Amino acid sequence: MKTKTNTNALAAARALGLSTREASIKREASVSQFWNSNRNLLEEAWAEWEMENKDNLLVPDETLLDPRLRQAVNEAWGNPEKENAVADLWEEIIPGVYSAQFFDLERLAEFRTYLEAVVNSQIPKRAPYGIQLNRYGMMLDLRSEGHLAAPNFQAFYNDIMDRYMRPIARLLLGTYGYDNQTFGFSIQYNPDKDKDLHAHTDASAATLNININLPDEEFTGSQVDFYDKTTGNTVQTIFEPGKAIIHRGNVPHATHPITSGQRSNLVVWLYGDQMQIPRGSTSSYGSVGNSLSKVVTEENITARQRWSLPDGPKDTIAPF
Repeated sequence: MKTKTNTNALAAARALGLSTREASIKREASVSQFWNSNRNLLEEAWAEWEMENKDNLLVPDETLLDPRLRQAVNEAWGNPEKENAVADLWEEIIPGVYSAQFFDLERLAEFRTYLEAVVNSQIPKRAPYGIQLNRYGMMLDLRSEGHLAAPNFQAFYNDIMDRYMRPIARLLLGTYGYDNQTFGFSIQYNPDKDKDLHAHTDASAATLNININLPDEEFTGSQVDFYDKTTGNTVQTIFEPGKAIIHRGNVPHATHPITSGQRSNLVVWLYGDQMQIPRGSTSSYGSVGNSLSKVVTEENITARQRWSLPDGPKDTIAPF
């Protein structure tokens, strides 16, 4: 039997009136006040929502991920000297940009069903208005106002960041020392809604962009351009179902207009304390990162250090 407190939390959250899109884009003070004043209520509501649906709701975990990636990552955590098996799964698009299968295509439909249940929960969620896109996404990280606070999802999200993204970014991109902090959001491209994104860089040390389209969810357009600073060339790539692209935040990239269908992605970032990012990194989305007082070079980092967790606390600074 549900307790009165839990029942009240879910009902009260569903009864809340959201701020308007215009107020959110303008970052009016009332918007932050809404999310901050209701933060505890929303977290309680998400916990109750999970309990209410525990018999028919997926508990997301790493078994949703590509089996080859999962095996290689778990073996590297057991013995970091085996990390080359992880690197071998990633194809280099240009220097600093790599692609690999991330989700298991046989399990991706289950995850999408879970996300549809989240959308239909009637619990207020904040879209990522801080950038050009996206009216139809959600904030994922604990530090974000109105984030997806369902406890099982947060466990899955943190597992991806800690056990997968951070060591892989260190291995492929050399981000050690600039990756204590996490950030994430979902996006959706649609010809009639949000359809493209102009050239930009990210306020991150590393960005992992994961497509969650199902194999039969085709779309046209929405190619992503990456600018290769070493050659001056632009390389175009297309997101495939369940595939991820990982890149340094300072790599310029842009999304072409989507012309049919729909593309859905999860986008997660790593960066240092107080929004620090590596030297030379700039961003059109937020603060330019200051250099860390102690410069960390990749040559000084061991495999064991790459496959480790940060020992410092998380700050509360969100890029947007």
